[in-house]
Amino acid sequence: MPRALHQVETWIFDLDNTLYPGTCSLYPEVETRMTDFIMAELGLDRAAAQALRRRFFAEHGTTLRGLMLEHDLEPARFLDYVHELDLSGLPRDARLAAAIAALPGRKLIFTNATARHAERVLAHLGIDASFTGIHDIVACNYVAKPDPSGYRILLERHRVAPAAAAMVEDIARNLVPAAALGMTTIWVKGGPHADGAEPGADHIHHVCDDLAAFLAGTVP
Repeated sequence: MPRALHQVETWIFDLDNTLYPGTCSLYPEVETRMTDFIMAELGLDRAAAQALRRRFFAEHGTTLRGLMLEHDLEPARFLDYVHELDLSGLPRDARLAAAIAALPGRKLIFTNATARHAERVLAHLGIDASFTGIHDIVACNYVAKPDPSGYRILLERHRVAPAAAAMVEDIARNLVPAAALGMTTIWVKGGPHADGAEPGADHIHHVCDDLAAFLAGTVP
């Protein structure tokens, strides 16, 4: 059921494919670099590396976690390589920037990427000043969403009261732990990782396909 948003004190945003359109070329570039890394690291051809990357994502939540668990990979090398991205094609959205800036309360980033990647993207989009903290994959001990452990660390480290928090995500399954902890959830449809979610699912309280318009409508 929909929940009221006017009493939200902390807004928790996913980064990639949430704060910019999932149709942008940035995430495909990340996937290409992950595939390239796997090819070089494990001596696989492109087709085999792509298949392994997709399996890791499905079974472990991230390609990195699969490499760590199944191949004992040291994570920093992978993270540094895949996030050296050209951001020039990432469009700014003045409507979204204004809507985020106008939201009352704190704004945090919760990402399966690194803080450095988040800082670069936020600065490029011109919205970095709106955010007071970044909770990244390193802070989660390299255990990605939707594993509940990272959410609990986020709540403790940033002193978030879940009943007064809202989480915004393009991957619906990442909202399951947030809802279980008592957060209000907002699913941004249209990302590249369709996971069979239904708008009426218990862990999805709000659904939108235009985040700027949705957030602007929450401000009295």
